[in-house]
Amino acid sequence: MSDSAPQLLHLVIGGEVSELGGVTFKDLSQVEIVGLYPNYAAAQQAWKAKAQQSVDNAHMRYFVVHIHRLLDPGLEQKSGH
Repeated sequence: MSDSAPQLLHLVIGGEVSELGGVTFKDLSQVEIVGLYPNYAAAQQAWKAKAQQSVDNAHMRYFVVHIHRLLDPGLEQKSGH
């Protein structure tokens, strides 16, 4: 990645949700921060690994958060990503 290319940071988090299909965590103190990744592909790989580890718990969910969209909401329009 060149220095002029934008960083498309992604955060992977997870935890037990209150209801199936929901996005509200049951206990915020138990939310796991898996990591911060430089691109979506790396974040998706980490997300998939954590999701597979918790497949037996239907209430456990992991998410990829597009940090770059929060830092600069217009970035995707400028860079085409």
